[in-house]
Amino acid sequence: MSQSVAVEMDLWSLVLDRPQIDPDDLAAAIEREVCKSALDFRTRLLIRDCVDSLRGFWGAQRTSEWLRETQAGDTIQAIANGDLGPPGFSLMSRRIMPATRSQTIIAFLGELGLALVQPEKMVIGRAASLILTTPLSRRTEDIDVVDDLPAQVRGRQDLLDSLAKRYGIRLTHFQSDYLPSGWELRIQSLGRFERLDVWLVDRYDTWLGKLFSPREKDRHDLRLIAPVLDKAILRQRLTEACGSFLAQTDLRRHAGDNWYIVFGEPLPA
Repeated sequence: MSQSVAVEMDLWSLVLDRPQIDPDDLAAAIEREVCKSALDFRTRLLIRDCVDSLRGFWGAQRTSEWLRETQAGDTIQAIANGDLGPPGFSLMSRRIMPATRSQTIIAFLGELGLALVQPEKMVIGRAASLILTTPLSRRTEDIDVVDDLPAQVRGRQDLLDSLAKRYGIRLTHFQSDYLPSGWELRIQSLGRFERLDVWLVDRYDTWLGKLFSPREKDRHDLRLIAPVLDKAILRQRLTEACGSFLAQTDLRRHAGDNWYIVFGEPLPA
């Protein structure tokens, strides 16, 4: 299957739409923004505060290197040094967090496959599967495997610890009870990594699994992914494959709240 393609967002969209902002994505968005003509005061203030937040995250040396290396560095520096008054985006620094890249997950899976002696199959869901198939950009520390880890991996704590140390992500698992019925018929192949066949939970099933969650990070994921999904498919699968969830009062309430936040309308089931 095809992997997700990174989406270049303009600075305002990045800041308004993403609860977590990767520092490299932010720097690139600033570079693109300053190339536009006639920046208004609010945009210059945003650029100033974003540069200050990057300096707080990277440190002065790394920030200075970035400004020297980019063609727009002089313009960015002039805006950052401008007399624009007090901060207008005071929460920006709390939102900067390196995103887990699809390339990192792919490299992790390749090394895992090399460590196996016999062929294995593994199905990945949740955030890691969305990072691989949608524009979702955020930090995750887990590659969540459906139901259980491959047999050859379960007792290899040394291997799992080593991979976690190098890649910053750990192999974990979750129960398929949290997925819509029939999910196993809709999985899609990511490919073969040496002796490891990797499959991904369908992104519509992953989205609907998160719909019934009360967790804040799942709500963020729902909102960010919805624009690249077909709402008609979501409606149909919600009705046909999520009956057991909808029958539970608490889960139905979570789903109703999340659907309303994402689409601004009542739950269609």
